[in-house]
Amino acid sequence: MSTETSPPSTSEHVYDAVIVGAGPSGSACAFWLASAGWDVAVVERKTFPRAKTCGDGLTPRSVRQLQDMELEEKVAAVGHRYSGLRSCGFGQEVAMRWPDHPSFPSYGYAITRLDLDAMVAERAVAAGASLFTGVEAVDLLDLTPAETVDQLASAAGLVVKDKSSGTTSELRGRIVVVADGANSRIGRALGTQRRREWPMGMAIRGYYESPASTDDYIESHLDIRDAEGNIVPGYGWIFPLGDGRINVGVGLLSTDRRWKGVNTTKLMDTFVNFVPDRWGISSHDAMGPATGGRLPMGFAVGPHTGRTTICIGDASGSINPFNGEGIAYGYETGRLAATSIAEALGGGGPEALAAYDERLTQAYGTYYDVARAFVRLISEPKLMALCVGIGMRSETLMNELLSLMANLMRPDERGPAEVAYRAMATLGKILPDRALAALFNDNTATLRTVA
Repeated sequence: MSTETSPPSTSEHVYDAVIVGAGPSGSACAFWLASAGWDVAVVERKTFPRAKTCGDGLTPRSVRQLQDMELEEKVAAVGHRYSGLRSCGFGQEVAMRWPDHPSFPSYGYAITRLDLDAMVAERAVAAGASLFTGVEAVDLLDLTPAETVDQLASAAGLVVKDKSSGTTSELRGRIVVVADGANSRIGRALGTQRRREWPMGMAIRGYYESPASTDDYIESHLDIRDAEGNIVPGYGWIFPLGDGRINVGVGLLSTDRRWKGVNTTKLMDTFVNFVPDRWGISSHDAMGPATGGRLPMGFAVGPHTGRTTICIGDASGSINPFNGEGIAYGYETGRLAATSIAEALGGGGPEALAAYDERLTQAYGTYYDVARAFVRLISEPKLMALCVGIGMRSETLMNELLSLMANLMRPDERGPAEVAYRAMATLGKILPDRALAALFNDNTATLRTVA
């Protein structure tokens, strides 16, 4: 990859945009801006290739973004293409293929972030972006307080540190883009906060050798249990990588009172020993220690924009609460942000940058309202078991629910999932979040809606 290991020693150059983080959102934003002719710099504190804690699964939404960046051929050469999702729970399972859709492909890929992130960052460089790796953003230049509580503070660039030499320098930019992940320190310095009343995810994953690494389905388990056999709100996954390995992990939800006391390592071991024999693994077959982290979901982190600043991807909590998917929404928010940034740089100013919030609302607002309510719903183990029992009896219903949860509903049809979604979307528009959650906690009303 053609990158620069240290930024220029002079602060005279002013980039159009300076991006913190070369993960999915940062690299996508850099690609789209650079492709449009803007002068972009990206700083990444690690060097590529670098591992990243992730499930490594790309849904059709992710694949569409990679296609648009002309990267699918490279992904296909390294990753494992799969056709759908096998959903398992409470003694039942059903295999579902990704739906046909006018905008998205009917397949996904499993590929490690070690490989994937380097590809997308390299694509941004090929489009004209400057990428500085092994360089950490340590401070903000000319930090100016926000004018309202709904805005980020403003900045004129970054103070960055070359991790190999320890030297610091300045990177000035007309727009500062925050894309440094779920634990975003730069975001917090600009004033981001997480809405603690909204659900948070916590995930842990590891790699295992498996004779089934070329399986045509990724797998989701809806009844993960602790060492005592109690159902824990969340889900488990198994993603075959096609190269003799599988990615295995568990995700938990903060809606359960046991959230802070859960030993994720023990939970992981319990899940691995519980997975079907077809995968041929046990907790003793791990290829290394499991790693994990916390995942803010449903745009629980904000504000998203200031007069010269914008927050995207995991740094803004963009993960889909329905399924824990983050990569697609990193690519998409990076692309949406690039549009608003280009309009701001082209003369629209802060008002054009603020339009990013409107784009987020149009793209995800009501959908994520419904998703947060769904997260609260599945936090009740008995209700979850009943819902799974109802759903698993109908392959048609499960396929419709897959379309809903993966955000793959067709715009040109009105099947059961579309009708159910639009009904829930209407409630999301007229009811405050608490009222919507209360409605979904009414077991009878919820089951009638789902069934």
